[in-house]
Amino acid sequence: MSESDRDGAQAAPDLHDLAARAGIAAEHVIPYGRDVAKIDVNAMGDIGGRGEACHYVVVAGMTPTPFGEGKTTTAIGLVQALARRGERSTLTLRQSAMGPTFGIKGGAGGSGGARILPAERMNLHLTGDFHAITAAHNLLSAMIDNHLHHGNELDIDERTITWPRVLDVNDRALRHIVTGLGTRFDGVTRQASFDITPASEVMVIMSLATDLADLRERLGRIDIGRNRSGGWVSAEDLGAAGAMCAVLRDALEPNLLRTGEGVPVLVHTGPFGNIATGCSSVIADRVAAAGVRDGGYVLTEAGFGADMGLERFVDLKCAVSGMYPHAAVVVVTVRALKAHSGRHRLVSGKNLPESMLQESVEDVRAGAANLLKHLQIVRGFGVAPVVAVNVFPTDHDSEIEEVERIARDAGARVAVCHPVTRGGEGCLDLARSVVEACQEAGDTVSIRPVYEPQDDLRTKIAKVAALYGADGVDYAPAAGRLLDDYERGGFGNLPVIVAKTPLSLSAEPGLKGAPTGWRLPVREVRLAAGAGYVCAICGSLSTMPGLPSHPAAERIDVDVATGEIVGLR
Repeated sequence: MSESDRDGAQAAPDLHDLAARAGIAAEHVIPYGRDVAKIDVNAMGDIGGRGEACHYVVVAGMTPTPFGEGKTTTAIGLVQALARRGERSTLTLRQSAMGPTFGIKGGAGGSGGARILPAERMNLHLTGDFHAITAAHNLLSAMIDNHLHHGNELDIDERTITWPRVLDVNDRALRHIVTGLGTRFDGVTRQASFDITPASEVMVIMSLATDLADLRERLGRIDIGRNRSGGWVSAEDLGAAGAMCAVLRDALEPNLLRTGEGVPVLVHTGPFGNIATGCSSVIADRVAAAGVRDGGYVLTEAGFGADMGLERFVDLKCAVSGMYPHAAVVVVTVRALKAHSGRHRLVSGKNLPESMLQESVEDVRAGAANLLKHLQIVRGFGVAPVVAVNVFPTDHDSEIEEVERIARDAGARVAVCHPVTRGGEGCLDLARSVVEACQEAGDTVSIRPVYEPQDDLRTKIAKVAALYGADGVDYAPAAGRLLDDYERGGFGNLPVIVAKTPLSLSAEPGLKGAPTGWRLPVREVRLAAGAGYVCAICGSLSTMPGLPSHPAAERIDVDVATGEIVGLR
C-alpha cells in the first residue's frame, strides 16, 4: 500500500455526512471505528421500499484474461463520474476475500484514482462479516460430526454428507481431508473437505436474504446430505440454523465505505463467482436504491463476463430483489481482445507476453468475436449495452480506436475511460453514455430471463448452455441421477447455476473468441437448497484455491514504527 493510500485511509470521513450522501438517515448509521459504518438492516423499511424509480446499472464485462480487466476499477470510476455530473449515485460491491488478497490476484478495491477507502479495511477483515460466515458455516459442520458421534439419531448416511468446512485462506492441502482421527472420543472418522469462505452456501444465502426472517428460513433449508432411507437432512433437522442465524445477525447489515473522491459505497458479502452468484447483496442494493430515490443511480457489479455473471445476476439476484437493470456496462480491454485472438499464451501469475504489448490492430480485430458475443448476450436480456474501454498504459491509440469502431459497428454505445490515472474525470464520457442509455430505457424495464421457473432442471441448464454457444449438454451418469433425485425431491423449480471456467465462453479455458461446435460437459451437480439453486459443475473447478510459488502474502508486512501495513495491493 502506498503512502497516499495510507493517508487516504486515515483521513476519516464524517460517517453521517457520507451516509446522508447515500440518502441514509443518521439514526440508521452504526459507526464501526473511525472510517466505516454498518447500516441498520431493520431500518430498511423506514429508508424506503425497493427504490424502483432509481436508475439501476450493472457492470459486467467480456471474457476476462487471468489478470482481470479492471471491472471494479471501472465501476468505481463511473460512480465518481456520475457524482461529478451532479447525479445522486451509490455503488454496491462485493467484499474482498483474504484468500485472493494473499494469493495471486491481490485486493479487489480498485486502484489509483478509482479505489475504495479505507483500502486496508476493504481487503483485510473489514467489519468481520467473512469471519462470521466462516464461523456459522463451521458451526454446522461441527454439529454434523457431533450428531454422528452421539449416536446418529437422524440416521445420516455418512457417505452422502456434502457439507464441507470453510476458511478464507487459499490452502490446497485442505481440499481433501480426514476428520476424527485419534481415539473413539475424538469423533467419527470420515473423509471431508474445505472450501474457501466465498464458496460457502452461507455466503450466498447472506447475499440473497432480504431480511433477518428470510435469512433464518434459508439457513434452516440447507441440506447437508441424506439419511439411509434417502430423505434429505437439513440444518433445521440438526437444530443448527438458529445458532447460525445468531452468529450472522450483525453481518447481515451492509458496510458503508467511500471512494477516493468521497462517493458512498455499500460493500457487502462476496459469493464465489464460479459456483455461486458472484454478486453483492440484495440488501445493499435495496438500501442504495431507496437512498438515491427518484432519478438517482445505483451501480453494482456482476462477476466475471456477461455469460456467467450477468446471467446469474438476472436469473437469480434480480428475481429475488425485484430490481432490474436499465443498462449494462461491458468492460473491455485491448489486452483481452488480443488474448481472444488465440495468438498469445497467457499464464496466470506471470507477466503478459511481450508479443501482446506490440501494436497490433489485427490482433484486436481477431479477438472481436468474443466482445460481439457478450453484446449479443446483454441484448438477449433486453438490456442496452454500453461498452467501456478500460485503457492500460501499454495500449496503443490505433488499437483503442479499433475497439471503438467494433463496438459502434455493433450498434453499442462506447466510451474510452481512464479510471486509474484520472479517476472520475477519466470516466465522464462513460457516465454520459450510461445516462443516455438509462434515459432511453425509460421508467419501465422489461427483462427477458434465460429460462422460466416451470422449466425442468435439464431444460434450464440447456438454455444457459445455449446462451454460452454450446450445441448441447452431456451429463456424467452420477450427475444425471442426482438431477432426477432433485426433481423427485421437489427441487425442480429452483434456478440453476452453470459453473465453468471464466476464461472462455466454453467449458475449456483454452478455447478463445466465440467458439462453436462444442458441448457443455456436466460432471457433477450440487444442491444449494438454502440459497435456492442447483449448481451444475462443468470441467475442472476447485472451490479451494492454492497459493502460487511466491504468493502476495510474502510481500505484506507491518511497519512496527508507524503501524502502517505495507505491500498490500
